Amino acid sequence: MTSIVWFRQDLRLADQRAVAAATSEGPWVGVYVLDDGAPGRWATGGAQRWWLHHSLSILAAEISAKGGRLILRQGDAVDVLCELASTIGAARIHAIRHYEPWWQRAEAALAKRTDLQLHDGGRLVPPARVLTGTGGRYRIFTPYWRALKEQMPPALPLRAPERIDAPHIRIAADELADLGLLPTSPDWSTGFDIWTPGEAGARARLKNFLPKLAAYDADRNLPAIDGTSGLSPHLHFGEISPATVWHHAAKVARAGAEPWLRQVGWRDFAANVVDILPGYGGENGRDSYDRFAWRTGPAAERDFRAWTKGRTGYPIVDAGMRELWATGVMHNRVRMIAASFLIKHLLIDWRRGERWFWDTLLDADYGSNAVNWQWVAGTGIDSNPFGRIMAPLLQSRKFDAGDYIRRWVPELAQVEGDAIHDPHEAGMAIAGYPAPLIGHREARARALAAIAGN
Repeated sequence: MTSIVWFRQDLRLADQRAVAAATSEGPWVGVYVLDDGAPGRWATGGAQRWWLHHSLSILAAEISAKGGRLILRQGDAVDVLCELASTIGAARIHAIRHYEPWWQRAEAALAKRTDLQLHDGGRLVPPARVLTGTGGRYRIFTPYWRALKEQMPPALPLRAPERIDAPHIRIAADELADLGLLPTSPDWSTGFDIWTPGEAGARARLKNFLPKLAAYDADRNLPAIDGTSGLSPHLHFGEISPATVWHHAAKVARAGAEPWLRQVGWRDFAANVVDILPGYGGENGRDSYDRFAWRTGPAAERDFRAWTKGRTGYPIVDAGMRELWATGVMHNRVRMIAASFLIKHLLIDWRRGERWFWDTLLDADYGSNAVNWQWVAGTGIDSNPFGRIMAPLLQSRKFDAGDYIRRWVPELAQVEGDAIHDPHEAGMAIAGYPAPLIGHREARARALAAIAGN
């Protein structure tokens, strides 16, 4: 029996249950459809498109080396898949289940027109299987994490197929270049060369991180050291499975792996949130914030542009925003500081920052992006209170961000000692570096007044 494997954010062959199921049935062809219509405003962002180009190139080569073929197309995924199934006589379509609302709608529509077999494997556990004692869904992370751990470890990862049989039929396909995924004029991706997309790149990242795992709980907060794994883009694009990273981490560090595995669990929790609240990417989790008086107008626009360009006058914020633009990622601790600054110091709607991250982050995930921004904003169903306002300058000192700032804000490269965290307070006028958009005390007072009046 001939079948189709529908690839989306699951661009791997190892521990890929749709691939395993199709291989067990006979010949199959892989299909990736660049569908910008189904997600609408959540179409794949610019930075993600760069990664997608390279990941698809690698996946196509790996499938070809095993005797198979990856077909690339553009358009409505449901229509394209149905047309291809008819063309090649495919009796079934296999796919990994996804939780973004547009993919759930597409899966439902496709299931009405074809034999669609959905498989788990994009998360540690399908969100609907992590239930409260009364059978409900969790909306708070900590009890969700406890319940998730009770179902761990996940099943052992499956090996990639040794050979793929493909149907002997001519199939029209787009060339990868036709998808137009890479930036050209200008090419702003030159700093992305620190990344190696694809399954092999994911395995190399994991191998490099495992010796650092024992120190993760402390080092993850230090931007100058960066004790994070660097696996988030690989997990987002499905180049390595959550089960694979879980088993390797648990084997190396045992109980000491929990601080990092908790972050993998947070990714599961984010999928759970958007599964039960599909509009979470653009809707406040708490209705009371629907009437919050976010700043708008020319001054707010000026401040937003300064934030995106890393010119707020707060070195730790500016370093993070410039790292993001250059590399497609930002250190986890600095992400929280930069997000809090936009929301609470500048009083700009969290959704504007979320959209900026969507376009500039290589690992921008609908669930994780929304849950993280709403956690910082205080608008989420599980979130930090709005009145808990991070002090960027104190955070910078606490987490020893001096060398991180010197790297990403070259205007400050020669500033020594603690003055690096707040050169203006130290009485230093740095040529080319802006004054703070607003003082911390003034910003804090303005934010507390805003929430009091909400």
